[in-house]
Amino acid sequence: MFNTLAYYSSVLYRDFTAYTSEKLEKLGLHFGLLFFLIYVGKHPGATPSDLTQTLRLDWGHSQRCITKLVDSGFLTKEKVGRRYQLHLTEKGQEAFEVSHQVFFDWDDQRLTALSEEERRTLFALLQKVARRQESSPHSAAECPRSAGQTPAQD
Repeated sequence: MFNTLAYYSSVLYRDFTAYTSEKLEKLGLHFGLLFFLIYVGKHPGATPSDLTQTLRLDWGHSQRCITKLVDSGFLTKEKVGRRYQLHLTEKGQEAFEVSHQVFFDWDDQRLTALSEEERRTLFALLQKVARRQESSPHSAAECPRSAGQTPAQD
């Protein structure tokens, strides 16, 4: 059990969730809203339907999270024609930047024991494993950024 990808994935996920929750808590957010902010930040004007389909979420859950983000002042939801569009508010933009950066800060802290070449190898292998999951109904939604990119490259 301890020498399995599932074990290490679980350990790393719990660590990342705790780390991210600590950073987001200061903004009045929780981990479950992280990908909503990132998606809208990267796709201004996205519709709730776009977001729900891309993140592969349950419609009701998605709508509750969007409503919470709107009510908390992180998003606006405006009707344009027959559709609603989502945009970050100023508060949402700040939260987006923190949410986006947390991935790289966590990586920097957790991967200090690896050389640059080892990091590239690790990411290449993980991408190979993840590609096999792309057609799975339970695959991860859009990643916030490819490995090795800096915030300025987005």
